[in-house]
Amino acid sequence: MNRINESVPQEFILLGFSDRPWLELPLFVVFLISYILTILGNLAIILVSRLDSKLHTPMYFFLNNLSLLDLCYTTSTVPQMLVNICSIRKVISYGGCVAQLFIFLALGSTECLLLAVMSFDRFVAICRPLHYSVIMHQRLCLQLAAASWISGFSNSVLQSTLTLQMPLCGHKEVDHFFCEVPALLKLSCVDTTANEAELFFISVLFLLIPVTLILISYAFIVQAVLRIQSAEGRRKAFGTCGSHLIVVSLFYGTAIYMYLQPPSPASKDRGKMVSLFYGIITPMLNPLIYTLRNKDVKGAFRRLIAKVVLIKK
Repeated sequence: MNRINESVPQEFILLGFSDRPWLELPLFVVFLISYILTILGNLAIILVSRLDSKLHTPMYFFLNNLSLLDLCYTTSTVPQMLVNICSIRKVISYGGCVAQLFIFLALGSTECLLLAVMSFDRFVAICRPLHYSVIMHQRLCLQLAAASWISGFSNSVLQSTLTLQMPLCGHKEVDHFFCEVPALLKLSCVDTTANEAELFFISVLFLLIPVTLILISYAFIVQAVLRIQSAEGRRKAFGTCGSHLIVVSLFYGTAIYMYLQPPSPASKDRGKMVSLFYGIITPMLNPLIYTLRNKDVKGAFRRLIAKVVLIKK
């Protein structure tokens, strides 16, 4: 009975960079600004793409999904991180840690698949333009989005269950900013080789396979774009796809670094910073990348602002 009580602590201590207190104020400012920009940027994309009929296309349907996902993704971790940075006791309840682990993992897995779906949409749009509306019909879009969300949450149920079943034997100091699988596995007092192997296998499925499919899609896209006679047409095609490739590089690059490299004590601080990048910075940059590099979205913003001005007059 004592062993069971010890293995399930009432709360966890999230160490973060508490051993470097001089970093806390700069990190608080970065986290707060990033979170505000993430909320405003992604809400703006959802609002504009819903209100502007010209953006009622498969590409913006998937972008809507990505924006909603990023909103929930960052909200699952950043508010708690901001509170902990300002607190002397940097704790999170056991229930809060479980919820954070499940939601962060579910939405991260979903984003891995959704970015691959978005690359397939761009592949069809550029390589099969005459058949685009026939192939990417509303039902298929809904099925692809639903498959991404269901697969992501199913993976989270599996991974969270396996992680939380590991006995902790009284350990409750998480050397991280939030509850994530690799950090929680380090707390276990038993051999975690099987869990690490399972995590590696799942990471291959959700990271390496989607990014490989994305690269294959873009190899065909580049070939198709180079055959376009119009220089303006080539610029537009590369501009649309370029924004997606930037997002892919930022998200998959940092996630692969975190989940597919052997654990090393020397790289623990780098691992924390990398996880902050795909957990906070990338969701903040997504709306900026898609709006600043996309004429359709910028045009929709202008039309929405013009409507608001006319209504006020």
